[in-house]
Amino acid sequence: MTILVLGGSSQIGHFLLSRLCASGEQVLALSRHPRSERARPAQGGVEWLQGSFPAAVPALPPLSAIISFGPLWALAEWLSNVPLSDAPRVIATSSMSAETKRDSSVAAERDISRQLREGEAALAAACARHGCAWTVLRPTLIYGAGLDKSLTPIARRAMRLRLFPLPAGHGLRQPVHADDIAQAVLAALECPAAAGRILSIGGGERLPATEMFARVRSSLTRTTVPLPLPAWLLRLGQHALPPLRGPLNRLDADLIADNDELRRLLGINPRPFRPDSSMWIPPV
Repeated sequence: MTILVLGGSSQIGHFLLSRLCASGEQVLALSRHPRSERARPAQGGVEWLQGSFPAAVPALPPLSAIISFGPLWALAEWLSNVPLSDAPRVIATSSMSAETKRDSSVAAERDISRQLREGEAALAAACARHGCAWTVLRPTLIYGAGLDKSLTPIARRAMRLRLFPLPAGHGLRQPVHADDIAQAVLAALECPAAAGRILSIGGGERLPATEMFARVRSSLTRTTVPLPLPAWLLRLGQHALPPLRGPLNRLDADLIADNDELRRLLGINPRPFRPDSSMWIPPV
């Protein structure tokens, strides 16, 4: 049987495809653009299919599993319309933003939370129609492959400008490495007890936001000048720059996950936050 990976070029997909190939699994990965086997030498066992999701997906063989790191609504829509045999196992990622932004003071962020939770429900309903067991993982802030849109842009900008902003903030953070999520996906595939569950997954360490940024700075290969941003300046920024109101307001909020169920069901213990310079460089 074959495993279909949607979002194989994502940061989690980067690690998952290598692990699937190392285990000898037959893997199909969908891409909107033509891919060559040479493009991913560490993932040479992957057969890349070209097509847009969910509108135009090539014909597929019988599948043992479907793994998706893309939008939940798109996955649910596709599953509702595609014929499937053998009720493949479905593993997908959502986000802890489904909970942490639920009561945000910014309407757009509350909408994100609602859309994530509605997407999770739509996926569960689509899987039920096919008789597919499903599991959803809700990660916290993801890092590790130089493809994230949170810490990596900060690290690259700091190396370019030789200046590293250090915002004040007492809220706890729990960054999770993309490879730990990939391992959780593989464990969920083999765990019947994880079916029908939404599992939070955070890193193995909770630390203040200020410490998280300081560790990113320490991991850089270039010396940067620290630029402390005091609380009063951040409050001013919330009023002067409305698009940043949500992120700045959350600096004093705890954005963490409870890993107890993850450990109990899947035996996954994510690593602590120990970044190095290679984590801010995207794979070739």
